[in-house]
Amino acid sequence: MALRAFRFVVNGHFRLRSSLARYEELSLITAGRLCYSSAASDHPTQTAGQTVVTERKGVVVTVGINRSEVRNAVNQETAQRLTKELSAFNQDDTLSVAVLHGIGGNFCAGYDLKELSQDASSVKLEQDVSQGPGPMGPSRMRLSKPLIAAVSGFAVAGGFELALLADIRVVEESAIMGVFCRRFGVPLIDGGTVRLPALIGLSRALDLILTGRPVGAQEALAYGLANRVVPDGQALQAAVELAEQISSFPQLCLRADRNSAYHSTFDSSSFTEAMQFEMDHGQPIISAESVKGAGRFAAGAGRGGRFFESDQK
Repeated sequence: MALRAFRFVVNGHFRLRSSLARYEELSLITAGRLCYSSAASDHPTQTAGQTVVTERKGVVVTVGINRSEVRNAVNQETAQRLTKELSAFNQDDTLSVAVLHGIGGNFCAGYDLKELSQDASSVKLEQDVSQGPGPMGPSRMRLSKPLIAAVSGFAVAGGFELALLADIRVVEESAIMGVFCRRFGVPLIDGGTVRLPALIGLSRALDLILTGRPVGAQEALAYGLANRVVPDGQALQAAVELAEQISSFPQLCLRADRNSAYHSTFDSSSFTEAMQFEMDHGQPIISAESVKGAGRFAAGAGRGGRFFESDQK
């Protein structure tokens, strides 16, 4: 049944009459099997029996969580595979952008609470966040290249935190995000309390963190939590198209600017230090890419605000 059937409006905000009950049910479903697939594959990967599926599309790689029977809830093995896939992407010089998505209609319903309820030791936590992955896998990573999340269905609890890992979120109209783990006493230890305030501000972040309420696509867009809203069934396609556009730009410059934005948000000690970091990492780009780019502009490329070569014909 479509998520729209459960939606109604209260005080201008989307609510789900039964979304929390549905989440509780899906969180207690038995975990599935897992098989690893390499991010370097040039062809679509067979999905049967695999819970992490990758597909390479030129310089773009898609990484799909494939546990649809549990709304793509992540167990320990799946977390390890997600970490391995995104690490492989980060280290592959022939890949420029990754797209994280869920297969079967949902992005990710969080950590597999069935596994946790049966064996607390199944979650092997590394206390030092610099020394190992988070419970959801790649949540502690600082990727050097862009990651886009294609969000459909539920992106809640730890799945919400995985979506926050991305630079850009492309969200389907019926998608639902939220800190649904609030009711179960499961803390946000995959970056949710760190990234969410940085993305949407402390006041709005605390609203979502303290209440655990569901957030629909349009409210997410208004908050800046969603960057694009697309019709149902089109998030992955739109995210891949966006990834291809991003990958068409000079990559050294793009990554330097991205890195500086993250540094100024999370790591800088002052405005002056952030400005110095920007200069130190931006200046080498001038000889590496900017001179060539200036030559292209002088020759007539990009005039009138055109971005892509196909627009310049």
